[in-house]
Amino acid sequence: MSDLQKSFAKAKLAKLPPEPPPIWDEPSKQTQNNPSPMRDHDDDSSSASSVSSTGTVIPSPTQHLFARPGRGSPSTSTSLPWTQFFAQELFLSHDDPKHEDLEITHHVYVTPPTDSGPLFVMHHGAGSSGLTFASCAEEIRKILPKAGFLSPDCREHGSTTVKRKGNEGGVEPDLRLETLSQDLVFVIHETKEKMGWGSLPDIVLVGHSLGGAVVTDVARKGALGAKLLAYAVLDVVEGSAMDALQSMDKYLSTRPTRFPSLTSGIEWHTRSRTIRNRNSARVSVPSLLHEESPPSDPERPWVWRTNLDKTKPFWENWFVGLSRKFLEAKGGKLLLLAGTDRLDKELMIGQMQGKYQLQVFPEAGHFIQEDQPVKTAQVLVDFFRRNDRGALVLPPKVADMQAEAAMKKGAGAGVIKK
Repeated sequence: MSDLQKSFAKAKLAKLPPEPPPIWDEPSKQTQNNPSPMRDHDDDSSSASSVSSTGTVIPSPTQHLFARPGRGSPSTSTSLPWTQFFAQELFLSHDDPKHEDLEITHHVYVTPPTDSGPLFVMHHGAGSSGLTFASCAEEIRKILPKAGFLSPDCREHGSTTVKRKGNEGGVEPDLRLETLSQDLVFVIHETKEKMGWGSLPDIVLVGHSLGGAVVTDVARKGALGAKLLAYAVLDVVEGSAMDALQSMDKYLSTRPTRFPSLTSGIEWHTRSRTIRNRNSARVSVPSLLHEESPPSDPERPWVWRTNLDKTKPFWENWFVGLSRKFLEAKGGKLLLLAGTDRLDKELMIGQMQGKYQLQVFPEAGHFIQEDQPVKTAQVLVDFFRRNDRGALVLPPKVADMQAEAAMKKGAGAGVIKK
C-alpha cells in the first residue's frame, strides 16, 4: 500500500468514534534470558491469525495466564449471558442433503429487524462461535436500532450438532467450504420461515476469518439473489492465510488443552491477548468450552468444544482462490483488516482500482469485531448505508421538471403583468 493510501486510512480512522479503553491485564515483564512471544499492544502481527480464529499468539508459561484475581476485588472474568446481546436463539434441524443418515441441528442467535431494517448475517471463524459478534451487534444496534442480526454456530462449533440417526457410531466432520456455504444459505431461509417473515430482509453478510471465505463463496454464487446488499470480510486474505498454514501445527501444540474453570478460560484469552477486550471475551469464550462429564482430569474439567486438529484437512480448501472470488462477487465489498501487511498482491491491485472498500484497524488483533466493537460497528453501519437501495435518491422525471419550470414561468409572468 502506498504512503498516500496509508495516510488516507489514518484519516478515516481519526473520524471514527473513540473506543472505550479495553479492560485487560498487562502481561508480566520478561527477562532477557527468557523472551516472551507475547505481542505489544499495538503489534497486529500474527503468524496463525488468518487461519484460526483462536490463533493470535503463542503464550509463554511465564505469563501467569491462570493467575486468580486479587482478594477483595470482584472478578472481571465472570461470563455474560448471550441474552444481553441477542433477542432469542433457534435450533434448526434438517437431514444432511449429502448424507441421509445424518441429522444436523443448527444453533443460531437472532435479533429480528424492525421497520424494514437490514439483517446482518454474521459467520464466525474456525474454533469460534456465533457469540464472537455479540458485542459488535450490540454496538450496531445502538447506531442503527432497526437492524437485525443472525449469527449461527457452524458445524462442529458452539451448540450446533451433527448426529447419526439412531446415535449409531461417530461422525467424521465435513467442513468443506461448499458444505458450510450451503449450511449458511439454509440457516438464512429456515430462520425466515421460523420467524414468520413474509420475505427476506435486505442482507449484509459479515464473515470473520473462515467466515469471510464462507460469505464470499455465498456472495459469488448469488445464492441470496437480489436480497444481498453487500458483504464484509474481516481479517482474512488468501495470501497471508496460506502462509500461516505452516505455523498452525506449532500454535495448536502450545495452546492449553484444558482449563480448571470457565473463568480461567476467559482469563487465558485476555491475558494471552487472543481477545483484547475483556467484556467481549466474557460473552464469547463460554461458548468455546464445555465441562466434561465425567472429566478425565478432575482438576481441569473444561475442554474445547471444537477440535481444531480435525479441521486441518480443510484449511487449504477454505482459502484457495479467496482473493479472486472476493473481487468477482457482485455487491458492495468491504475488507476490514488488523494490518496492511495482510494484503496480498491481487487485493492490493483491486484496492488501487477502487473495487472494494478497505478499512484498517492497526490497534486490533485478529478478532477485530471483539477487540474494537464500537469502531467495527460504525464501519459496518456506514458500509450498509452506502449500499442501501432504499436510501437512493432518484433524479426527478423530465415531465415533472418541465411542469415545475412552466409553473415558475407562469408565476413570473403574473408578477411582471401586475
